[in-house]
Amino acid sequence: MDGGNHSDDSEFLLLGLTESPQQQRILFWMFLSMYLVTVVGNMLIILAIGFDSHLHTPMYFFLASLSFTDLVFVTNTIPKMLVNLQSQDKAISYAGCLTQLYFLVSLVALDNLILAVMAYDRYVAICRPLHYTTVMSPKLCILLLTLCWVLSVLYGLTHTLLMTSVTFCRSRKIHYIFCEMYVLLRLACSNTQVNHTVLIGTGCFIFLTPFGFMIISYVCIVRAILQIPSASKKYKAFSTCASHLAVVSLFYGTLCMVYLKPLHSYSMKDSVATVMYAVVTPMMNPFIYSLRNKDMHRALGRLLGKPFMKLT
Repeated sequence: MDGGNHSDDSEFLLLGLTESPQQQRILFWMFLSMYLVTVVGNMLIILAIGFDSHLHTPMYFFLASLSFTDLVFVTNTIPKMLVNLQSQDKAISYAGCLTQLYFLVSLVALDNLILAVMAYDRYVAICRPLHYTTVMSPKLCILLLTLCWVLSVLYGLTHTLLMTSVTFCRSRKIHYIFCEMYVLLRLACSNTQVNHTVLIGTGCFIFLTPFGFMIISYVCIVRAILQIPSASKKYKAFSTCASHLAVVSLFYGTLCMVYLKPLHSYSMKDSVATVMYAVVTPMMNPFIYSLRNKDMHRALGRLLGKPFMKLT
């Protein structure tokens, strides 16, 4: 089959979700608003945790790491998307497309691994409260976060390097908002069986293993909470886990809709799920984690220099 080369001067065309000028204007303002909310929300979380010594605990250390990851995640895709929605030139270079793909894949994996570490932190806090400060030591927290980064970088490199071996067809029109794994594989003229097999194999390790660990952690957490005699303490324990469970459900629900399916069944309907995990989830995380968190309210109030109005 006749395929084009994939040298550095070759390009893809990111056509987005629609070619209608009117719909593109609506999408531009929608994504710009979502991006600004995401940036401001996650920056406030990071600054509040950084400047408030009361929040210098493992739980908030990992939450700040999650917010930083989400911040880089949306910056990797949305600015280019906004330019394409406003410009007639929708080209993205081959190198630029692979760079975007690398950060997208790596940061999705990092988000997932940090969520797993946060589940472990909640497990130790609720199931082994007397040993919490010794188990979740600063050294272990840094070690766990470093492991998350190393695994996600390796995961991203693996799939990006495999993509360099793919030969693409002459038509390089991507009816999508960014260079996403399955969309690029659908443009291939060469055999992509190895890519897809590695994607499923590594995906099971990097996503399903932590997900299974989270389920086990929360089964133990729920059992421990149910044994607490005090109703108020029981409610407080549940409330500290509720936000994390909400983020996990949103993240994995959309992720499974996109990636845990055969390549040939991938369609434009999956673009909605991709927008959910790539845009909506990073935007919602700050709200979910700070909505009913009194410590975050106080920290944000001190950061902003005025009482922070609690959202209910």
